[in-house]
Amino acid sequence: MTAVPTATYRLQLQPSFPFSAAASSVPYLAELGISHLHLSPVLEAVPGSTHGYDVVDHARVREELGGEEGLRALAHTARQHGLGLVVDIVPNHMAMSPRHNHALWEVLREGPKSPYARWFDIDWAAQGGRLLLPVLGGPLGDVLGQLVVDGDVLRYHEHAFPLRAGTADLPLPELLDAQWYRPAWWRLARTELNYRRFFSISELIGVRVEDPEVFEATHGKILQLLHEGVVDGLRIDHPDGLADPDGYLARLHEATGGRWTVVEKILADGERLPAGWPVAGTTGYDALRQVDGLFTDPAGAGELLGQYRRFAAPQTDRGGDWAATVRQAAYKVLTHELAAETDRLTRVATRVCATSPDPALRDRAPWALRTALQELLVRMRVYRPYASGDVAAVVTERAAEEARLAFVVPEEGGAVDVVRGLLLAGDGPGAAEFRTRFAQTASALRAKSVEDTAFYRYVPLLSATEVGGDPGGPAVSPDAFHAYCARVQRDWPLTGTVVTTHDTKRSADVRAALAVLTECPERWADVLTEVTRDGEGGPDAQLAWAAWQTVFGLGPAEPGRVEEALLKHVREAGLYTSWTEQEPPYEEAVASFVAAGPCGPPGEPVAAFRASLAAQVRANVLGTALVHLTMPGVPDVYQGTEGEYRALVDPDNRRPVAFPPARPGEKDAVTAAALRLRARRPGAFGDTATYAPLPAEGPAAAHCLAFARSGEVVTAVTRLSLRLAAAGGWRDTVLPLPPGRWADVLAPGREFTGHARVAELFEASPVALLERVGAGD
Repeated sequence: MTAVPTATYRLQLQPSFPFSAAASSVPYLAELGISHLHLSPVLEAVPGSTHGYDVVDHARVREELGGEEGLRALAHTARQHGLGLVVDIVPNHMAMSPRHNHALWEVLREGPKSPYARWFDIDWAAQGGRLLLPVLGGPLGDVLGQLVVDGDVLRYHEHAFPLRAGTADLPLPELLDAQWYRPAWWRLARTELNYRRFFSISELIGVRVEDPEVFEATHGKILQLLHEGVVDGLRIDHPDGLADPDGYLARLHEATGGRWTVVEKILADGERLPAGWPVAGTTGYDALRQVDGLFTDPAGAGELLGQYRRFAAPQTDRGGDWAATVRQAAYKVLTHELAAETDRLTRVATRVCATSPDPALRDRAPWALRTALQELLVRMRVYRPYASGDVAAVVTERAAEEARLAFVVPEEGGAVDVVRGLLLAGDGPGAAEFRTRFAQTASALRAKSVEDTAFYRYVPLLSATEVGGDPGGPAVSPDAFHAYCARVQRDWPLTGTVVTTHDTKRSADVRAALAVLTECPERWADVLTEVTRDGEGGPDAQLAWAAWQTVFGLGPAEPGRVEEALLKHVREAGLYTSWTEQEPPYEEAVASFVAAGPCGPPGEPVAAFRASLAAQVRANVLGTALVHLTMPGVPDVYQGTEGEYRALVDPDNRRPVAFPPARPGEKDAVTAAALRLRARRPGAFGDTATYAPLPAEGPAAAHCLAFARSGEVVTAVTRLSLRLAAAGGWRDTVLPLPPGRWADVLAPGREFTGHARVAELFEASPVALLERVGAGD
């Protein structure tokens, strides 16, 4: 077993798939060719949690999974088969569940003087020094009779809260006033919340790991497991939510002794991971964007957008322009889901200005500062600035110029310069806190406005609306892909790479099928005309377009899976219904449309159209898999995706899978061959490896993407195969191979040297994996 993974395999642990089940899968996974199991969070979580990101106790391994004994047994079994463990940890937040979260329980009982109060990011100055708990089903006066005092506990349905000493005998209204917390209607979370949370999820409260004592308390068990050899590496969930990601990662690096660690950092297109971070790299969404883009036709994507605009007319203002969609979503999120966070940031900015010796700052009105903050935040193109980075490159002068235009009175636009000045070089009381709050709010805004809103409003090509993606420019040229790979091999050779995760909105195989639509946008439009001719247009045209694409990408599936995903789609989009303000008539119309349209007889032409493109879907699926497994970085294979895996957004993509798969197919064979090759030739893919593009020559050269790893391995895949067929096929296209004799790993017995004819190379499969076996002639 190596300390640094050559390839990992992600397992979604849950009560129905505990450590013992994971141990049973080890022999199969070891044979597959991976080096490490990648486990979802293993610490104590809310009972019944199917994901584990709602941690309640950092000092204990989760009992529902088998406890610490079960984890150690899994590690032992893994080591017997030559495998190690990588574990997902959650430093940013814990579950807002007092009856399970002992630290939070003590804070509610003892208030800000509790030794645990420093754990949580609470604004005690707000809400009269009490922590607002958005748990009530209605205004307090309407549900007061449902609150029950039970000894020294206050109960409300399944919720339980501790009573402050000496308050149990008080009349209920007085008792509530005497606590360190304030039970409130859940709708008040939007405007009155006074604790930092995970995005806009009130059930997850932010943790202050920037405090050394809190870091030690929340990381002690994981560090013990690392130092005792039970765990070998870490995946860090959502570092952008932390007050000081730079400082946290430096402290973690020192505490782990430099173990292999990757961070779930979502990079915007063109953004670079901070060079000073002591990590191996990201969890791989930047790689996902590159791989997906390779199989997307740029011209066809533009044509598909035009077809969408015509189909959705007169609703072209609803997701017909990417930049506008993101901006509108950002305004909506700041003033609704993140209104409380915006209020807190404004209070901090106002306090900093009020205490400044500069009259230009002291005179700024809170409303002007709030407007300036909003206008700068909605114009940020990355998740957040970092202490180690160039803030001016993130909060740009161009953004400031645009933000000033939002003020009716030009003189008030000076608030923009005040805010930007505080971000760039502000000092004095509260300036550092302001910069921290701004960065945390920015990251939450980007995630909610782009990933959780705009991706569901901008639907011309659903495969482009993926974490880390750029729907406004979904295609990636071979040259751009090669440049990305060369940079990764140079700067972050041991970074993670992924194409499917527990957070992807569609699995790689679904996205690979959808990408084919960029090669035939006119035919897709004709199919939609046919299926919507008899009134199957759905409750709105935008949803209908997304629904028909969903069933095309997914292929045959249970209607319930499609309905669940599309109901989530419309709630996230927030145009006609939402999670907090559901519109039953609209949602019923969505469910009826899915059953009668895409999943009913009208969906048969879409299924037939997909079947007619089976060869092109196959080329994209296999090409995506092979590129992912052989490009620079450490590939993470999501559970079940070694074979055909067609899944939609969670919880659909977190369903248990069988080990080994019941019917291994072509993709299984490609995956196993690539992983085993990595295992037996680690030097060809590791931190000292090389990456070299291999350009094809001839009339169809643009359709062959190939590269060599360390002169030992060659990957070659077919891209845009439908366009290739329309242009006459490979004809005389050749692929010049590096010196040597090359064996086809996917088809034993075949060998190539010199200039391989691409038609022969791809005779049996749209992909080829070659291994150097001799010097050749």
